Amino acid sequence: MMQNRKEIAEPLSSEYLDAIIEHSFDGIYITDGQANTIKVNRSYLTISGLKKSEVLGYNMRELVRNKTISASGTLMALAQKRPITIQQEFKTGKRALITSTPITNVQDEVILVITNVRDITELYRLKEEAAQFHQKERKLRKELEHIQRDSLKRCCLTAEDQKTMEIISLSKRVAPLDTTVILLGETGVGKEVFAKYIYQNSSRNDKPFIKVNCGAIPANLVESELFGYEKGAFTGADRNGKMGLFEVADTGTIFLDEVGELPLDMQVKLLRVLQEQEFERIGGRKPVKADVRVLAATNRNLEEMVRQKAFREDLYYRLMIFPIHIPPLRERPADIIPLASLFLSQLNKKYNFKKYFSLISITMMKDYNWPGNIRELRNIVERAAIISSGDEITPDALSLYPAGERPKAAPCVPAHTGSLKSAIEALELEYINHAYETFGNVRDAAASLGMTPSTFVRKRQRFSAQVKDLM
Repeated sequence: MMQNRKEIAEPLSSEYLDAIIEHSFDGIYITDGQANTIKVNRSYLTISGLKKSEVLGYNMRELVRNKTISASGTLMALAQKRPITIQQEFKTGKRALITSTPITNVQDEVILVITNVRDITELYRLKEEAAQFHQKERKLRKELEHIQRDSLKRCCLTAEDQKTMEIISLSKRVAPLDTTVILLGETGVGKEVFAKYIYQNSSRNDKPFIKVNCGAIPANLVESELFGYEKGAFTGADRNGKMGLFEVADTGTIFLDEVGELPLDMQVKLLRVLQEQEFERIGGRKPVKADVRVLAATNRNLEEMVRQKAFREDLYYRLMIFPIHIPPLRERPADIIPLASLFLSQLNKKYNFKKYFSLISITMMKDYNWPGNIRELRNIVERAAIISSGDEITPDALSLYPAGERPKAAPCVPAHTGSLKSAIEALELEYINHAYETFGNVRDAAASLGMTPSTFVRKRQRFSAQVKDLM
């Protein structure tokens, strides 16, 4: 038995030991007590990019002086007679963490210095990529915060109609809860404004508010935009991967506008977010937690889409936990003039205008059907403010009625071949006469148009005479 142990032990001291050193994943560099290089392994040559002939037999001081290596842990270990750990950079561009350990004899003289060299180039690369990623993330969050602040400043709820007041009350009750809310209504009724109102009155109002127009994202990009992807997930992907908007909205609120436009396969992932509060990035296997409140909106009939198999039934019922229907502007007429006045006030402040609506313009806006709802109202007010030549915004600047369409419940005005001014006066006479026919007396008719009785009578007489002359 002793014989066999001796046979094994002897090769370990030479041949086996050399094999262990040579096959070490880390680089190994050995010098004698005078810093002369006596052994390097294959890993060291790979990490450093040096050849064995460039270092073997050379003194470490000479290698440092010739800048073959950037610094020497061996020389520090010899000087201090203790293990030294430093970072080293090689001409290959690689970086390494080296630990030089002095070996002493019984007289406490250093006879060997063994240096372990670990390649940390990849760690540095990952650290730099992480730093760049966090820098991009901070920049993105700052941009989103700026957009969010700017957007929320423009979020103004102006309401005088009883229907709108009821919607505001309903929105305020659900706002503090984390319940999913879906806003239903025609295009332009103000769904985004109510979504922002819910967010502002929620417990997450100091966290991100991310708006996503589901109908504006190409179908092949929806998943990567909403849920992100891992690095190398597909050809052309960012090598660092990408955060999805659900991650950007973490701890905050995400508003999915036009949610009815989501492809069916994305509806499945959205359902998972709503039910399990998690999702997976493209190319990822680890679930990402989603601490996000979801608000949604659509102008489509989701119930009909479910019947047509164009929208998932399970997602439909999950979204319909708390639906809020916003009626069109024509069904809440008391909001028309307050909203128009708000938009004009904003334009006056922005452009240093002093514009105001004429009485006949106010009446026309009240009578108009507003098929485009609040969005159309805002656009028409802005256009009228720009093209009106004076401070008073007259009906010709509003351009409310398409060809052949007139104000409701009012008689048609005969065609005129005179000036625009005479045509407007004829239109104003139309409203004056219509008001008189409606109320049957001057006082109430004048009050309905915001005039004094004397002005009402004077204009009626003057415009009647002028229109007769023109006909």
